[in-house]
Amino acid sequence: MAALREKIGIIAGAGQFPELVAEGARKDGFSVVMCGFVGHTDPAIESKADVFEMLHLGALSKLIQFFRTNGVTRVCFAGAINKPKALDVRPDLRAAKLLFKIRSKGDDVLLRAVLDELESDGLQIVQAAELVPNLRGPAGVLTKKKLTDKQRETLAYGIPIGEQIGAMDIGQCIVVRENMVVAVECLEGTDATIKRGAELGGKGCVAIKLLKPNQDERIDLPALGLNTIQNLVDGGYSCLAYYAGKTLFFDRDDAVALANEHGIAIVGVNDEFKSSLV
Repeated sequence: MAALREKIGIIAGAGQFPELVAEGARKDGFSVVMCGFVGHTDPAIESKADVFEMLHLGALSKLIQFFRTNGVTRVCFAGAINKPKALDVRPDLRAAKLLFKIRSKGDDVLLRAVLDELESDGLQIVQAAELVPNLRGPAGVLTKKKLTDKQRETLAYGIPIGEQIGAMDIGQCIVVRENMVVAVECLEGTDATIKRGAELGGKGCVAIKLLKPNQDERIDLPALGLNTIQNLVDGGYSCLAYYAGKTLFFDRDDAVALANEHGIAIVGVNDEFKSSLV
């Protein structure tokens, strides 16, 4: 008799991350039990799962029951949820009680509350990035274009501000130019923030994408990709900085090649780099 494969549950949002996580899980020998959300998750992702169900966002009881019925004890979050669409969520009774208990509806507070609810039912939350570790953006300058003294000065100014904004659970991305904050990410997401920053600040802006200081890394790592770099190109940006090892960087080779083509510097920030800016 063949041995039963260990099961991993995947809560899938939008984008390519759920597919990559499912593929990584299968390579590691896991059986994939996945749920997606109507209006957020591409239905085609079903082909990557051994068991799949599409739910409405807010159906917390059904979500937990789905995993428990299928013998799942470990669950990971993968993929984005459209935040403006999420404002129209219709919570079931359990989700409504959860929302009533929490005072803030910020990303971190809401996600931690959901996490606690899942864990209270015996579901262990694991980090999806552990199944695809090559997606983590590395430290240092990735591009041929190195940082200028002016860009280093801008990062020295902007990174602490980005961290403070993140600590207030507002957003992960800020746009800075000439030691002025041009744009701050809120509900609209990083891509829209980058576009707005270019409209307000003109050419030469610097985008900084940071993990929030209190962010639970198991469920909501910052993410970048080829589309991010294209938006930087379109907006005339000079530099992008992100948290090394704590940021998902999709299609990295193609993204770096595009940045090289347009003279944009990309740097993965760690503690050593931040110390060098002081």
